[in-house]
Amino acid sequence: MAVVTMRELLDAGVHFGHQTRRWNPKMRRFIFTDRNGIYIIDLQQTLTYIDEAYEFVKETVAHGGTVLFVGTKKQAQEPIQEEAQRVGMPYVTHRWLGGMLTNFQTVSKRIGRMKELQAMDAAEDGYAGRGKKEVLMLTRERIKLERVLGGIADMTKAPSALWIVDTNKEHIAVNEAQKLRIPVVAVLDTNCDPDVVDFPIPGNDDAIGAVKLLTHIVGEAVIAGKQQREERQLASARDAAGDTNAKRQAEAAEAAAQAAASEEVSAADAAKAAVAAESAAPQEVAEVEQPHAVRAAEQAEAKANESGDESATQA
Repeated sequence: MAVVTMRELLDAGVHFGHQTRRWNPKMRRFIFTDRNGIYIIDLQQTLTYIDEAYEFVKETVAHGGTVLFVGTKKQAQEPIQEEAQRVGMPYVTHRWLGGMLTNFQTVSKRIGRMKELQAMDAAEDGYAGRGKKEVLMLTRERIKLERVLGGIADMTKAPSALWIVDTNKEHIAVNEAQKLRIPVVAVLDTNCDPDVVDFPIPGNDDAIGAVKLLTHIVGEAVIAGKQQREERQLASARDAAGDTNAKRQAEAAEAAAQAAASEEVSAADAAKAAVAAESAAPQEVAEVEQPHAVRAAEQAEAKANESGDESATQA
């Protein structure tokens, strides 16, 4: 099933580029024609690049990665924030702070400060013992930090990829991603440089409908990746459970075999003992009966002698 249809792209105005006098020659290969001084983007190529970007984002998330949504221009702020919150990904919609990627440790400290102020504001006695002026200053600091860093409050490390709307405006984010070799997925209008993007999507980055549609597609890729990751984890758990059961069955079979062998040995020992007893029994009887036979012979011999003596006396 296609990720998006040609009709949806046309309805969203993805095919409209910039004026012919405002363009980047490197985007020539993505341009279909020009009409009334406006470049028309080749949507057939856009569909192909959307599929590639969709697969990349899905696989990135499926392997446990995160995608940072970036769009600070007015047309992109709302779609970026809505989609990022819907799919549970970090986002930047107000202003890109220099070093947000390349100096993430310092940014993390600012995030910690923001959370500290938020906890202070949430507590009933968080501002106890502080003057009105100090409370006002702390509140302003918290609001400023939330506006800039609120979307990345839960981001503990650099993202695995970036989704960017308007690479010209977000050139600092693009440069930092290049330095850290973080892949960039971006919508490219006819005035952008495709060489700085790993997964370009030729399209209109000014129309709210176009930005919303393309950002929604990236969000759907994130959801698909999460589902795939859950399925893999479930399959791994099943395999692990199967291996455990097989191991237990093997151990039980081995124990049964050992028990059977022990019973066979015991039976053999019992049989040997019985044979030995049977062999020993006649010998004991013979040893007991032999003295009786000797006595009987001696008695018979004595009687014979007595009879012989009586006969001699009579004679």
